[in-house]
Amino acid sequence: VQLQASGGGLVQAGGSLRLSCAASGRTFSNYAVGWFRQAPGKERESVAAISMSGISTYYADSVKGRFTISRDNAKNTVYLQMNSLKPEDTAIYYCAAKFYGSVQDMGGGNPTNVAWGQGTQLTVSS
Repeated sequence: VQLQASGGGLVQAGGSLRLSCAASGRTFSNYAVGWFRQAPGKERESVAAISMSGISTYYADSVKGRFTISRDNAKNTVYLQMNSLKPEDTAIYYCAAKFYGSVQDMGGGNPTNVAWGQGTQLTVSS
């Protein structure tokens, strides 16, 4: 599967933005998907993940209550709605997908056997 992340940009603290991860090449509903981010000088971390069906989700503690992950398998797209953005959310955001994976597989910053999309930059100004 090929992944294309988009939607990043510059936003003021407290603002909102929605990232999209569009997939092509395989049956997208057979993939668990996660969003990850990497800030300058920091390791990549898991932000959120969603199961193949969309029923199960995972959020990092730092984004719980502010970010919402969702998917539209008919459109082969996973979204990350980000609200109440903070300067510490500034990072390059990546999406990744794992064939017949689980939400648990997408935890941590280095999931195995996943396809990665290119990153999209989010900058939150104070």
